Amino acid sequence: MNLTIDKDVFFESIQTAYKFSADKINTSTVLQGIYILLDKKNMHFYATDLNAFCHITIPLATTKKVDFFTEPKKLMEFLQILPAGDVEVEIRETGIQIVQGKTKGNFQLIDAKDFPYPPKLKEKEQLIKTEFLTEKLSRLLFTASTDEARPVLTGINFVAADGELTLVATDGFRLSVIKEKRAGAFSSMIVPSSFLREVLRESKDHKEIGFTFSEKEQIVRFTIGQKELYSRLIDGEFPPYERVIPDEKSTTVTLNKDELLRNTKIISIFARDHSNIIVYDFSEDGLLLAPKKEANAENTTMQDIEIVGEPVRVAFNFRYMLDFLNNVSSREIVIELLRSDTPTLFKIKGDDSFFHIIMPVRIQE
Repeated sequence: MNLTIDKDVFFESIQTAYKFSADKINTSTVLQGIYILLDKKNMHFYATDLNAFCHITIPLATTKKVDFFTEPKKLMEFLQILPAGDVEVEIRETGIQIVQGKTKGNFQLIDAKDFPYPPKLKEKEQLIKTEFLTEKLSRLLFTASTDEARPVLTGINFVAADGELTLVATDGFRLSVIKEKRAGAFSSMIVPSSFLREVLRESKDHKEIGFTFSEKEQIVRFTIGQKELYSRLIDGEFPPYERVIPDEKSTTVTLNKDELLRNTKIISIFARDHSNIIVYDFSEDGLLLAPKKEANAENTTMQDIEIVGEPVRVAFNFRYMLDFLNNVSSREIVIELLRSDTPTLFKIKGDDSFFHIIMPVRIQE
């Protein structure tokens, strides 16, 4: 069977689906590639690693129904080099041939009879504003752990109760919490942060996306235009994060976020020689930044601040500070401190729905 398809549409569909395959972590051939189905009206692309699924639908009329499974690496490399425009695809018994002008490439097919389809969800779909999702998740995703030894910390914890939605992420060294007056179709779930990052990437050109939660299947689905992205929830209990939230403070500091970001970047150049630790010295004179244990304070910078309370000297891994400052869009932030050895709380000025906590590094007073 022969068909004609736009090269860029073909390539981008395969590229997106491939991200959900198990190419790097599974020896099963059927999970390492892309399953493609033509049903006379549409062209469907499927991929999965059994924890996450991708289904992309492209309108494409064909004369008959056909399906095939292909290993996508060479196919993607070939398509990426071709110029924009249509390509002719000939589907044969053992392979496919792609032709554009005087160029042609042949690719083997693999038996796809055992490909695991994503589950069919019967639950009602909700519409979510992409702007809301992007703003909230960008404040959380950088905080989630990447250590698979503790799977629950690699996800975002969603809790819905009494008309309030709480989103939490932590890696054990820092914590991000968002609270919104919003009902949820679930009580509690942990969604992999890596999957949510992909959802954000794919939804950037859409104003609204669909969301479906299946308690029976323990799966979430995001519908983004012609793409359906599924993920199984992380099984486990999220740690009781409330106990690390400080309930008292001795000092409140208000300062310019962009200036703090710039100053942290400056001192980070020298802090790399001191285990990435920067000391932040808050006083009535301002905020003094310097690398930890540097003799004679040769590399410093000063910033004006508004301070209420006692002077406090605290040290952080500068990478944690940069992660927070790079992912918060606000002119001013508020920092609440107690001592150099207690959790430090960061807020956006005028926004009580979000806070971030960083555990300090011990320093000698």
